[in-house]
Amino acid sequence: MDNARKFYIDGAWVDPQDGRDFDVIDPSTEEVVGQIALGGEADTNAAVAAAKRAFATWSRSTKAERLELMESILDIYTRRSDDMAEAISREMGAPIDMAKSQQSGAGSGHMKAFIAALRDFEFEHPLRAGAEDTHIIKEPIGVCALITPWNWPMNQIALKVMPALATGCTMVLKPSEQSPLSGLVFTEILHEAGVPAGVYNMLNGDGPGVGSQLSAHRDVDMVSFTGSTRAGRAITVAAAETIKRVSLELGGKGANIVFADADPKAVKRGVMSCFNNTGQSCNAPTRMLVERPRYDEAVEQAREAAEATFVNAGSESGRHIGPLVSEVQFDKVQDLIQRGIDEGARLVAGGTGRPEGLNRGYYVRPTVFADCTNDMDIMREEIFGPVLSMMPFDTEDEAIEIANDTVYGLTNYIQTSDPERAKRVARAVRTGMVDINGQSRGSGAPFGGMRQSGNGREGGPWGMEEFLEVKAIGGWPV
Repeated sequence: MDNARKFYIDGAWVDPQDGRDFDVIDPSTEEVVGQIALGGEADTNAAVAAAKRAFATWSRSTKAERLELMESILDIYTRRSDDMAEAISREMGAPIDMAKSQQSGAGSGHMKAFIAALRDFEFEHPLRAGAEDTHIIKEPIGVCALITPWNWPMNQIALKVMPALATGCTMVLKPSEQSPLSGLVFTEILHEAGVPAGVYNMLNGDGPGVGSQLSAHRDVDMVSFTGSTRAGRAITVAAAETIKRVSLELGGKGANIVFADADPKAVKRGVMSCFNNTGQSCNAPTRMLVERPRYDEAVEQAREAAEATFVNAGSESGRHIGPLVSEVQFDKVQDLIQRGIDEGARLVAGGTGRPEGLNRGYYVRPTVFADCTNDMDIMREEIFGPVLSMMPFDTEDEAIEIANDTVYGLTNYIQTSDPERAKRVARAVRTGMVDINGQSRGSGAPFGGMRQSGNGREGGPWGMEEFLEVKAIGGWPV
């Protein structure tokens, strides 16, 4: 990429003022596939200043102008979807077929949903009938710092950039330094689409550097962050000095509650969902709670599903999982698998080490633990790898209690043929999202969690509201 070591500031690719080199590693091979620059404070200040200047004009743009730009972005993104998938596969190891359908596809899906949401969105309206002289206006919040993760890069970039554009905000995007190639392709797309200078800026950097600088910057009005709970906590502290809005989408430890009357494919479906993207999803169903009459059968089904899960390089076509993103992540997952063994959980599939025949690359054996208790580390910590932890339950109330016994609150899953029980349990579990019987939520549904899984929502009109301030005006001429 010609612009790999540059930043996109004020409508142009520019050289770093205060940068240092950073290698991009292909986790399938452990080889360097590119090099970017990590910015410093001078680069952060330049990007924020460009966004601040552009806000005066872009904040007054019309809905029609924003829709036209977003539709142009979608058209170009669609044309370059294979380029995007190849970048994602190289930088974070997603198998190329999965990168095309799920990783790159998530970006275009969110773009379509936000275009539809913007068409129906009302930025101004009377307070209510009979109080027409009180007028409500929803205004863009200002300059936004958008800090995105490596595991679903286009999913998260689209969930932040598109609503910021739709609401008239200006922004500085900091993609993860672990997966920067997709961010570069995305920036090329926005430049080709004609985004006005300064409205969108892209700056590579790491969390302690550019991430912290953006979070504390006095001219940044909002931080939208997706990543670990630990990093979200640090961002919240840094942002507190200037009382800026902070929207957080953080970790998870989802429970998949399998009742005895669940359909025959429920367990296999749960294992595949847990292992998707090599387990590197905050909303993965990593705790499988199984009603005791079904438990032994479920453990055997989970073992079979794990042993049938093929592991291979991201560059290879096929229905397999790829490597973890980095050596750091590989070491963390290996440590947690060993901890599960040491804690006394029954290892029924996988374990430590690489899969047979894969001696280079950050590959992990698809792993299943049975007979867990909810005080074990493998049931409480977000592993972020292809590791499933299973335990039995006896009653519906016990299942709900176990599911809610966590600091997280992102996504839970329910498997039952009883519609009333499905509704009852869905209401009782403390998560921002619930999927029943393998049915995912519709396009544009709000994404986000409770407690240490974060605050705020992304997607649809809820995602747009995050970027807006509400102004109430009395005495409005009618």
